[in-house]
Amino acid sequence: MQSATSSSVSLHVGPSGRAIAQPMDVDLLEALYQHTSLERVSSAQYLSMSLWFLERELRGFSSFFKKESLSELEHGFNFAKYIIARGQTVELEEVTEPIQEWKSVKELVALSFQMEADVTTSVQQLYSLAERSNDTRTTVFLDPVIDEQIKSEDEMAYLLGKVKLANNDPSALFIIDNELNIN
Repeated sequence: MQSATSSSVSLHVGPSGRAIAQPMDVDLLEALYQHTSLERVSSAQYLSMSLWFLERELRGFSSFFKKESLSELEHGFNFAKYIIARGQTVELEEVTEPIQEWKSVKELVALSFQMEADVTTSVQQLYSLAERSNDTRTTVFLDPVIDEQIKSEDEMAYLLGKVKLANNDPSALFIIDNELNIN
């Protein structure tokens, strides 16, 4: 039996210098960078929404969107950790300035639903890229992300439906605000 010596073992390393078992497709890696940025942009936008509601004494809405902001920040961090785990270096892009003014609660919540839909689309595109490049590690990483994203999109659609039904009636919005403050 022949023993392997350190000189006969060929390790692959990524740009960060970490050992890697499977190189990453360049297009997939670029899409992971873009998605990480999308999560960070969403976090900043949700923070802006939280503050907008806080300025209008709607603490339930504010608390809800603050939680969304922290959740998106955590998602972005998880994608960055995954990129590092795959031996890559994380490239962070500049986060664009969030929108800070809306005409109505409905307009704001409609934007938040669209943001969730955009994140879902991005995750689905990542999954397709991973499948095309036979990167099972990435599809396994994305499976629970897709499940969570579907729930987030559903939750935002539900909130949008309630806000639409409220039709900008302050009493109805206060009821929704109170419900969000309890959760």
